[in-house]
Amino acid sequence: MVIITKSVLVHFGLKHTKSVSALNDWYKITKASNWNNLSDVKRTYNSVDYIGNDRYVFNIKGNNYRLVTMIHFDIRTIYIRFIGTGTHSEYDKIDCLTI
Repeated sequence: MVIITKSVLVHFGLKHTKSVSALNDWYKITKASNWNNLSDVKRTYNSVDYIGNDRYVFNIKGNNYRLVTMIHFDIRTIYIRFIGTGTHSEYDKIDCLTI
């Protein structure tokens, strides 16, 4: 899969150093994947949630972080839309369907 943009993960990791290893693992596994649908994603990440409008929420590091992505399976591309911390207070303030 093509992931746009890794810099979002890098910048988040600079502020939240405990997330770096888990985010790097997510990036490596996801980049090497060839997903065609939600079932494929769930085989890799069982806890992923589809929330509509091509948006998928990944729980990172035991749900300490939430990563909202937009996945276009037809062009094998993932857009990182949001990443938030463990309290999810940031996550609760956003509309995942429109970001």
